[in-house]
Amino acid sequence: MDDQHAVIASLRNAVAALPEDLALRMHLASLLLGAGHRDEAVAHLGAVLQADPGNGQALGLLVSVQPAPPPPAAAATPAPEATPAPEGSIPAAAANPAAPDPAKADPAAAPASPEHPEFNWAEAEAELRDVLPPMFVTRDGGAEQTQAARPRDATAETAAFDAEDTGLRLADVAGLGDVKARLEAAFLAPMRNPELRKLYGKSLRGGLLLYGPPGCGKTFIARAVAGELGARFMAISFADVVDMYIGSSERNIKEIFDTARQNAPCVVFLDEIDAIGQKRSQLRSTPMRSTVNQLLLELDDVTGANEGVFVLAATNHPWDVDSALRRPGRLDRTILVLPPDEQAREAVFRYHLRSRPVAGIQLASLAARTDGFSAADIAHICESAAELALLDSARTGQVRMIGQDDLLAALSQVRPSLGPWFDSARNVALFANEGGSYDDLAAYLRQRKLL
Repeated sequence: MDDQHAVIASLRNAVAALPEDLALRMHLASLLLGAGHRDEAVAHLGAVLQADPGNGQALGLLVSVQPAPPPPAAAATPAPEATPAPEGSIPAAAANPAAPDPAKADPAAAPASPEHPEFNWAEAEAELRDVLPPMFVTRDGGAEQTQAARPRDATAETAAFDAEDTGLRLADVAGLGDVKARLEAAFLAPMRNPELRKLYGKSLRGGLLLYGPPGCGKTFIARAVAGELGARFMAISFADVVDMYIGSSERNIKEIFDTARQNAPCVVFLDEIDAIGQKRSQLRSTPMRSTVNQLLLELDDVTGANEGVFVLAATNHPWDVDSALRRPGRLDRTILVLPPDEQAREAVFRYHLRSRPVAGIQLASLAARTDGFSAADIAHICESAAELALLDSARTGQVRMIGQDDLLAALSQVRPSLGPWFDSARNVALFANEGGSYDDLAAYLRQRKLL
């Protein structure tokens, strides 16, 4: 026993010197369990799972430290002793092919037994919560844990013209209450009420233009709108449309809308519409002018086949979009998507830190310090903080969590990227606001004292 204690003491010193050596921690945890030091063993297993959540050996040891289930109220009737089959006879499993073969049974489907009790995930989570530092700190100073993100399935990728289910709703969009209210009033309410739509003669054809500074979630909102409508979603970019061969761009646009009609109800999302539908007065290329003309034809569709096809578009520069695309009956409804508010910024920080090793992050404080930052700026802050922690771990040889100080240091190095866009927007609001098209933009600029 003295030798075992000496080995455990040596391993403790080795783990303290090499905390990132998971195999060493696993060996120490197994010895600690054998010596009856359950709490210390769970602490080391927690550290292993923090670094490698899918470590099967660590999970197996956690199963072994679970308390045994209570004995049943009544003893089960013992199974009759198996009688060997006479020589030359057929076993029962072979005689009845429908009977399950115990040797080939799925262990995951087998009922729990006293020797192998079912793993209690809730109890394991409670054990590890006391061992591991909290990922985030709430507004009232409490602790909050977030599940790690699941790896992305590479087989879920879709082709350019395939329609997909987004699985998103507007409830998944944090903050942006004004944008949601405008979407509900201008676009979603008529689509959700077929009786009222029939009464008032409202068609299921429509278009919506989302505009605003870059990196503020226009694409995410478009996907959420498709989810709210229960519609399929097609994301189309400039590269999906424009082709070097004459006539190919027009054919691509026709194929996109044909696919959408076959999958109706379907949302066609035209990203960077200012590139696809640029003002024809500014185009010197005849093929590009033909591309815009084809897009206009598909939006109108005199055959009426666009019933159930909803067109959403996004742009950072709506003043560069051809005016014919924005006339009534096409992209006639316009919504300004502004930089995220405080609630939305907190959600963006949470999203980009959810799969990183973080501890003690005060999301509310970070959100309050990033007023005027876009969602892309916040993602860059999180990436920079991870780089700082990585470099520090490489320099010291001590792997550590990403902390609040790392994010504050990254925040001091990152500046909001929206200044140039607001400079252009201010000129448009002052000198090119014909018909009040950009009144909402002018109101925001006055509120921020930018106008």
